[in-house]
Amino acid sequence: MNTMNTYIITRPAAWANAAELEATAKISARIGDEEMPDRVRWIRSYVTQHENGRIGTVCVYQATDPEALREHARCVGMPAETITQVADTMVIREDPVAAGK
Repeated sequence: MNTMNTYIITRPAAWANAAELEATAKISARIGDEEMPDRVRWIRSYVTQHENGRIGTVCVYQATDPEALREHARCVGMPAETITQVADTMVIREDPVAAGK
């Protein structure tokens, strides 16, 4: 398996509603799992609410490089303008969203 780094991708106000996001998420998971499993791995996403009523995401991925993430986004048909490599992780508290709190 290729070496993967962790990245954060922000996609502000990219979807009109939750149904649009859900449809995109299904395509994203399929392409990542079936077509690019050795280059891209989706870890989690936080859905964000924006003032204009649209929703966006802040996503955590592992990938071989930023270009693999851009290629994945192009195949899915979603934006990926802001890709930032994670340098380290500091866990102060467990993720309250993941823990259902």
